[in-house]
Amino acid sequence: MTSGAKQTAARRALLVGAGRMGGALARGWRANMRAAGLKSLDILDPNASPEILALAEDRRIRLNAAPRPVDLVILAVKPQGFNATAPGLAAWLSDDPLAISVMAGIQSDSIADRLGVRRVIRTMPNTPGAIGQGVTAYTAAKACTEEDRELAETLLAPLGAVVGPMTETELESATAISGCGPAYLFLLAEVLEAAARASGLKPDVAAILARQTVTGAGALLAEGGEPADLRRAVTSPGGVTAAALDVLMAPGGMPDLFRRAVEAAIARNRQLAKPD
Repeated sequence: MTSGAKQTAARRALLVGAGRMGGALARGWRANMRAAGLKSLDILDPNASPEILALAEDRRIRLNAAPRPVDLVILAVKPQGFNATAPGLAAWLSDDPLAISVMAGIQSDSIADRLGVRRVIRTMPNTPGAIGQGVTAYTAAKACTEEDRELAETLLAPLGAVVGPMTETELESATAISGCGPAYLFLLAEVLEAAARASGLKPDVAAILARQTVTGAGALLAEGGEPADLRRAVTSPGGVTAAALDVLMAPGGMPDLFRRAVEAAIARNRQLAKPD
C-alpha cells in the first residue's frame, strides 16, 4: 500500500459500467485527469445517468463511442453481466492492456481468460466508496508491475482508502469484512432502532437516536482511536453500558455471531467464484 502513485505515462482508458462505483470513479478522475494518470477516457454504459452524460461533454471523455485501442480497461459492470459483456471488449484492447476489476466474485484467472489479458488487478470496494468514504482492497496478478499497482491505487483513490496488494485468498476475507461490512452496520442501526421502539420510544425519536448514534460513533472511530479503547472509555464497571455489553459479549453473542457471519460470507464468495 502506498500513499500515492508516482507519475507515469498517461493511459487511454476504458470504463465499462458507470453505475454507483463506476460513476464515482469517473467523477473522481474527471476532477484531475492528469493526476489520475489518464490521457483520455471512454465510458461504455447504455444506461448512463444524466451526471455521466454531463461528464461526456469534456472532450477527453467519450460515451458509448466507436471502439479504439486502449491500454487500460476498468470493469465496473455487475458480475452476472460480465460474460455477456466480455466478447464486445476485444475491439478495444491493445496488445497487452491492464485490466482492473471492481466486480465482486469473479476471480483474476477468469477475467484474464475471458479478455485474453495477462495483467489483472482485482479489487473489492464497498458502498461508501460512492461518496468517497469507502475502502478498497485489491490483489494483483504476478504479471502486474509495480507501476501497474501504483496506477491502480491512484485510480481507486476517489472511492476512499486503498489497501493492498494482498493475495486472492486474503481478498476473500476482505470481501467478508469491508465489502459486506456496510450491511452489518446498517443492520446494527436497524435493530437498535427496533429495540428503541420496543422500549417505548416513539418511532421518529427511535430513528434519530439509533442512526445518529451509529454515525457519531463511526466519526469518533475515524479520529483514530482503537475500538476496544473507545468501548472501555464509555463502559463504567457495574454501570448501565456494562450491563448491556454483558449480554452482547456473552457466549453466542456479537463476537461469535460476527465470526460465523464472516465465515459464511467467505464460503458463499468461494461458491460464487466457481465457474459454471
